[in-house]
Amino acid sequence: MAYDSIFRTDLFAGQTIIVTGGGSGIGRCTAHELAALGAHVILVGRKADKLKAVASEIIDDGGKADWSTCDIRDEEAVTHLVSELIRKHGPIHGLVNNAGGQYPSPLASINQKGFETVMRTNLVGGFLMAREVFNQSMSKHGGAIVNMLADMWGGMPGMGHSGAARSGMDNLTKTAAFEWGYAGVRVNAVAPGWIASSGMDTYEGAFKAVIPTLREHVPLKRIGTESEVSAAIVFLLSPAAAFVSGSTLRIDGAASLGGRAWPIHKATNSESYNGFHRAYIPDVLKDKE
Repeated sequence: MAYDSIFRTDLFAGQTIIVTGGGSGIGRCTAHELAALGAHVILVGRKADKLKAVASEIIDDGGKADWSTCDIRDEEAVTHLVSELIRKHGPIHGLVNNAGGQYPSPLASINQKGFETVMRTNLVGGFLMAREVFNQSMSKHGGAIVNMLADMWGGMPGMGHSGAARSGMDNLTKTAAFEWGYAGVRVNAVAPGWIASSGMDTYEGAFKAVIPTLREHVPLKRIGTESEVSAAIVFLLSPAAAFVSGSTLRIDGAASLGGRAWPIHKATNSESYNGFHRAYIPDVLKDKE
């Protein structure tokens, strides 16, 4: 089997695209789709075993992939990483700023270290990667960057540190798009809602118990797939979005819209798209589909 992408198979032939957080979840899925479309994918993350496993999957499927470990919160490490990748692979054509992480907690219980750690992971690291890719490569030949956000439009109760970081990334996306447009660099973002991904299995307690019920709060009455996020990222990286820059695409089944006063009716025609032949079903959702 192979990735069943809706895009043409040679879409990114000859291009080198970095995917941070490529060892699991949405990053893993996106890396697979990009490789299936001809890209030479560079997986970046902190855990070598996960990156190596995904790179092996891609190569087994006939794609091209390499991996490098890096803590994207470390400015010197990021600068060195990008320099080495350019030396080994040439110009960087695309960057998927996917790496991130957070934990559920009310604001009153988040200490300074925890708040700053999430901000550095979800905002500062993405900034450093984008800045270095631009300065060292894209400023000379153009390119496309896609940043990762989340559904934080109405605040993010229970994850205020992540909401603050993702909101900051939304603004950073707009600023970078404006400042770097002259060099032919497009910068956009995606904001997934509730997506069936391995990340769901990292939560415990009350938050874990809520996960199977989330679909009831989505007008499409289902949880999204990793493939649906990946497809949006691929679109924003592709020539089809050549005049799209500074935009954030919501991928949430309209869950971030409306209000409690309007009832969500039973869904009748909502079908998901899942082209990922190696998709992972979170344990917390098994037997609940």
